[in-house]
Amino acid sequence: MGYDKLLKLMFVGVFVLMVSSLYMIFVYAPVEKTMGWVQKIFYYHLAAAFTAFLAFFVVFVSAIIYLVKKESKYDIVGESAAEIGIVFTTIVLISGVLWAKPIWNIWWTWDPRLTTTFILWLIYIAYLLLRINLRDNVNMPTYAAIFGIIGFLDVPLVFMSIRWWRTIHPVVIRRTSIGLTKEMINVLIISIIANIFLFVVLLMLRVRIGKVQNELEVIKSIMEEELDRSKV
Repeated sequence: MGYDKLLKLMFVGVFVLMVSSLYMIFVYAPVEKTMGWVQKIFYYHLAAAFTAFLAFFVVFVSAIIYLVKKESKYDIVGESAAEIGIVFTTIVLISGVLWAKPIWNIWWTWDPRLTTTFILWLIYIAYLLLRINLRDNVNMPTYAAIFGIIGFLDVPLVFMSIRWWRTIHPVVIRRTSIGLTKEMINVLIISIIANIFLFVVLLMLRVRIGKVQNELEVIKSIMEEELDRSKV
């Protein structure tokens, strides 16, 4: 199967999964007794969080492979995944704020989970700023790879923060059980799968753009060299 056909098939899969998740969230899933309808934000919130973690894991793995092989395609994958991860982390922060106000009666609090997530967002914003500021430096991919590996250390910190410190953030997934009904678990699984498919499609598109940008940079440098030679 060709790349374009696979991409089209993935688009169809994302559409079906997204529509299915919307139906399951607002029709199939029961209304939570304590929080009411606002609890349905949870399905977007947690699914976006898992997808953001996946995106930053891709950055982490791509960075390691780049440092070993020094091939630009892995640098492109890392940059692409970081950009998408930031988008999903932004969704996590915004949905969390919208959820917190009616439940905690406050838009934001420096809770360990919220704080570590915000720091994670800042880390990968800094990762992209590093790449922008060192764009013309030949060692930029190496610096970015090292930054991407170190930055990923905050991901397990975010996940474990509600277990290591006192927090008002609920612990949804526990060792012995999960605090959800069977219907809620089904909806959450579909929401996570839909978001992961969306991430994969976005990553495929962004990597293609990155490869085209690299090719244009090569062509540009060749043309500049030819112009310099013609002047001589």
